[in-house]
Amino acid sequence: MADTIRFGISMSQDLLDKFDRMIHKKGYTNRSEAIRDLVRNALIEDMWENEAGTLAGAITIVYDHESPGITDTLIHMQHRFHHLIISTVHVHFDEKNCMEILIVKGTAQEIKELHDKLFSLKGVKHSRISVTAII
Repeated sequence: MADTIRFGISMSQDLLDKFDRMIHKKGYTNRSEAIRDLVRNALIEDMWENEAGTLAGAITIVYDHESPGITDTLIHMQHRFHHLIISTVHVHFDEKNCMEILIVKGTAQEIKELHDKLFSLKGVKHSRISVTAII
């Protein structure tokens, strides 16, 4: 484990009070852990935006399985991007609508490409990406 370094932060009392209320509401026991989480989130967001490093995450899509060819196309896309996809989960919302969750690991560029191709398919109603990394 890396050495822990102490440093100071200056901010207005009003901003600190708002921060303290937020971290208390979220269940943090101290400011340090809350700040570490904010820094980690900012670093992961920077990795995503600048397409740097390896990320892992989930691509969630909701689609109409009655849309012609959608099921075969989704399976074909998953095989085409097999090197990114670790696992999938399929959920039936009702007789017509399904949700597919693809657990992925790769570069931001690769994950974005897969998401864009899935989201643009006829029959896909909604899609979202959530990514993370080891920081």
